[in-house]
Amino acid sequence: MVAELRSAGGNGGPAQAEELAALESVEQRVLWLSTAIIHHANRVRPNPSGLKVGGHQASSASMTSIMTALWFHALTAEDRVSVKPHASPVLHAINYLLGELDESYLTTLRAFGGLQSYPSRSKDPDPVDYSTGSVGIGATAPLWGALARRYVEGRFGGAGRGRQYSLLGDAELDEGAIWEALQDPMVPGLGEVVWVVDLNRQSLDRVIPGIAADKLQGMFAAAGWQVISLKYGRLLQELFTRPGGEALRARIDAMGNPEYQRLLRCAADELRERLPGTGSTAGPIADLIAPLDDASLLAALRNLGGHDIGALSDAFAGVDDTRPTVIFAYTVKGYGLPVEGHPQNHSSLLTADQMSALADRLGTDLDHPWTRFGEGSAEAALCAAAAQRLRRPEQAPQKPPAVPADLVRPAPTGIGNTQQALGRVLLDLTRRAPEAAARIVTVSPDVSSSTNLGGWLNKVGVWSPTERTDWFADDAETILHWREQPAGQHVELGIAETNLVGLLGELGATWSRWGQPLLPIGVVYDPFVNRALEPWSFGIYAGGQSILVGTPSGVTLAPEGGAHQSITTPSLGIEQPGCVTYEPAFAIDTEWCLLAALGNLASPGGRSAYLRLSTRPIDQSTAAVPSDPAARERRRRHVTAGAYRLRQHEKPVVTFAAMGALVPEALAAADRLAALGHGADVVCVTSPDLLFRALQARRGLSDDPAWILDQVFPLDRATPLVTVLDGHPHTLAFLSTIQNVPVSTLGVTRFGQSGAIEDVYRYHGIDTDSIVATALDLID
Repeated sequence: MVAELRSAGGNGGPAQAEELAALESVEQRVLWLSTAIIHHANRVRPNPSGLKVGGHQASSASMTSIMTALWFHALTAEDRVSVKPHASPVLHAINYLLGELDESYLTTLRAFGGLQSYPSRSKDPDPVDYSTGSVGIGATAPLWGALARRYVEGRFGGAGRGRQYSLLGDAELDEGAIWEALQDPMVPGLGEVVWVVDLNRQSLDRVIPGIAADKLQGMFAAAGWQVISLKYGRLLQELFTRPGGEALRARIDAMGNPEYQRLLRCAADELRERLPGTGSTAGPIADLIAPLDDASLLAALRNLGGHDIGALSDAFAGVDDTRPTVIFAYTVKGYGLPVEGHPQNHSSLLTADQMSALADRLGTDLDHPWTRFGEGSAEAALCAAAAQRLRRPEQAPQKPPAVPADLVRPAPTGIGNTQQALGRVLLDLTRRAPEAAARIVTVSPDVSSSTNLGGWLNKVGVWSPTERTDWFADDAETILHWREQPAGQHVELGIAETNLVGLLGELGATWSRWGQPLLPIGVVYDPFVNRALEPWSFGIYAGGQSILVGTPSGVTLAPEGGAHQSITTPSLGIEQPGCVTYEPAFAIDTEWCLLAALGNLASPGGRSAYLRLSTRPIDQSTAAVPSDPAARERRRRHVTAGAYRLRQHEKPVVTFAAMGALVPEALAAADRLAALGHGADVVCVTSPDLLFRALQARRGLSDDPAWILDQVFPLDRATPLVTVLDGHPHTLAFLSTIQNVPVSTLGVTRFGQSGAIEDVYRYHGIDTDSIVATALDLID
């Protein structure tokens, strides 16, 4: 009867009858393999600790139909796919059938050095297009991947024209990152983007009572997306055409999610009693299902659109490439498993008996779980054809152009700040290192002019897929010229920082995706770095190398009040893997640090960077940059290694280690102490991160260079230490352990206040008086 219903429904799509049969057989094998991968990790592999290894058999099962139809029928080699985190075993099963994963890895899920818990571009041994695992971030990544692809293809070529797919669970639609991304002005034009929502109506703890699919679909449509709903498969659709069919459709449509899930747990006899419900439609529904045998009845109830290979292939073929598309694929969590539809099946694991029964039903062998399809079979031919179609050519990454270590110009001597230096360095690069400058792309969330990128924008223009008219080009009072063109090198998104760093991560991955290196720089107000940190961190984990600039920063931004004052950001670079943090005090330090950061991008082993800059005007002559070329180069090496000795006293009794905007206060405190007869050294810290790495290396805990410690904090000048910065004092507290000296740490630990800088510094105890008093307490 199941075959009769399928035949009556017809295929009607690009997947023909023979291929459909092979696809459905492959789907069953993918279900088995993904389930067995998790089973082996938990029930077979030795586990001395006894702790649950974990895995998500039910969440994987709801995706097997979608992913089978996609990989074995719809995908091309130029396409990229982001796979929902809990479906990673399905991805590995597919890669195994395609010959992209060795059998030895199938027993290593969640083992050290084995298959990762969630898809990982950098750690999994098989092809993974997007790292996922941080809910909402992996789902939106293909949007920014699409923009990055367009940027690369338009400027340098080689990125192709493939689609960018995102496979996400319906619970991910609760994440704000999803809706922030949808609303960005760049997104509606991305016709290569296709999202497939696994609408299984379950979360970790329960069946979601009111998923409001119609409302969600309306929100996508309002954002300019094509919306495709795959609610019912062809078995159910054919039943709906029979007498009583409309009553059955109305009954299921009106049914709450928990009731539907409960029906999935019913045997055929109980289902015949429950499904008709009550009221005037009960009789027609009972008459409709009465002739169906038990297997056909059970199959029909489960025949949702997300498990109908033919309906899925039709949907992929019907994508409108002029705008983004979302496919709402109704599915059953745990489809095809004994736990299907159970409200607590999220992390449940099949028993050995259940696995044995599943193997019998699917025609596999629990004792030999990794058997491939027999040579000469239709399934083997389908796998071979898909592998050939999806094989990507080897692409050696192009070496990024050399970035000069020093622009070799006289050090500034007037009044200036580090934020101004950012824009000046970018402009200078266009003249002194044009090949490197051509690879720079800047991104900001509507703060270009207020972060000193105006001159850069005027020089390189704003990136747009097509040229747009600048209606203010002839306005004499317009200072910032907004020339939008495909040759532009600045991308302006909406105000959401999450979108900015999502794009930053994808721009920073083009060297490994398409062999085309970019040098991406994102600029955001430093108080909002914390808001952007999770997606930026995840982008680094996924292999994206970029520079994030936070400016202006700290309580030095006094007039903005407590809401716009960053406290914890100075230590983020220390704590963030794959990233180096800098907080320069002077314009020349900013230049050297930025050039060093650019030189670390777009290559194997490269690192991202975070620069924390300030708008505080500082007398640049106090940097005392040596005029002798060799001495200048020594200063530059110290700056880019983490710190340098800015002032040395003949007989120091205390050392001030200051960072960023607080260096003038440290210098003034040293002068005051000298007048009192106490000598003070002043160390300008440019990167607490690099100093911490050096300290770890000295202890044998890393391979980083450690020479900077003896240069800046030599044993023969070890004195009590006062650290001061415009941020949390713990950031520099570790410096005392370099030579094990007494220390007092000054910084910001409270919400800020509006006011003049002098008043605000005094309020937080980071003014010159506080530094002097702290030093006297240490040396007294």
